[in-house]
Amino acid sequence: MNIGLVCPASLPATQFGGILFLAVDIARESTKLGNNAVIYTTNLDFANNANTFSKELPDVEEIEEFTIKRSNVWFNFHLFFFNPGMYFQLMKDSPDVIHTIGIRSFQSIIAAIVAKRKGIPLVISDQGGLTTHPELNQGSFLKRLFYKIQRPIIQFIINNATKISVANEYEKEIFKEFTDESKIEIIRNGINQDSMISKTVDFKIKYNIESSYVLFVGRFSKVKGIDILLKAIKNLKNDEELKNIVFVIMGVDFGFQREMLQIIDEYGINEKVLVIKNPSRDDVIAAYEQSEFLVLPSRWELSPLTPLEGFAFKKTVISSNVHGIPYTLDKDENCLLIQDEDSDELSKLILELVKNEKKRIEMGISGFNRVNSELNSKIMVKKTLKIYESLIQDHN
Repeated sequence: MNIGLVCPASLPATQFGGILFLAVDIARESTKLGNNAVIYTTNLDFANNANTFSKELPDVEEIEEFTIKRSNVWFNFHLFFFNPGMYFQLMKDSPDVIHTIGIRSFQSIIAAIVAKRKGIPLVISDQGGLTTHPELNQGSFLKRLFYKIQRPIIQFIINNATKISVANEYEKEIFKEFTDESKIEIIRNGINQDSMISKTVDFKIKYNIESSYVLFVGRFSKVKGIDILLKAIKNLKNDEELKNIVFVIMGVDFGFQREMLQIIDEYGINEKVLVIKNPSRDDVIAAYEQSEFLVLPSRWELSPLTPLEGFAFKKTVISSNVHGIPYTLDKDENCLLIQDEDSDELSKLILELVKNEKKRIEMGISGFNRVNSELNSKIMVKKTLKIYESLIQDHN
């Protein structure tokens, strides 16, 4: 089976987040099972920020037996990358099935057009909230207008989809606004456990951390709730129970870095917070391994992978009881959840986990078992391949 995976970004831009890992995991696992997988993407490389493109990246690259085909981005607007060369790549290769990931993208428009012209089954996954992401109603007038213009384009992509793969029940309800329920299938996100090995020998030594630490990993964006975490740290900065605890915040700037650093100064918590900008993937994995637990107080998430990656190291997480998170994590079993933007409750739960090692361990093991039994890339890809095979069979 020849599989065409379409995504706005791929390796080496690992900081792009979940949709990149979804595409890479499908490519990796499907080739192990004897299929041919190609990721069609841009030349984003994330060297310094979210809009760094490199013509030095090879147009075609073989990685772990799957192929990445890149085309140059001519220009971009708010993570909307225009790379028309992808159209000609897909038309020439004509895969048996096309799976596009991230619907609010120029790449998904290309995928839908090619699938329609060539009569190829089209699977779509979004992972971006579609209508519920808070940034859709924020920002400049031009940005909000851009999102509104996208609505009929999104409908065109969905109308041309043969099957829609969603991460959970929350995302399924979103897509029911656009299409018939029979077109939608839930396949839960999973992580690649085999890749959760770091070449960083000792994270604490590398970053000169002499105490235990609580970890945040994610984009430096207000949506991720970093300001909520910083307020909670401010509440706890003089607590004796946390005198030997620091907070590590790792990520890439998505427009909030300057304000984040200003808040840290304003709250007088510089000694309690270590900010690591543009970390390597190895460093992120090493950070998981040596952390006490994770904190992800997001204002919005669809199906976050960061907690699952923490679970791979038996680390529990404190997150927010909003949107898709309670459909991904199991409250009081493998995580603790705060109400939206409640920094006081977050302070209490951080203190609770710092003081209760037994609870941390038990919840971390519960998360690890959930990843082992269901939320891993092997299971996710096997279910995805069944969809591909069924669509190709029906098409023929």
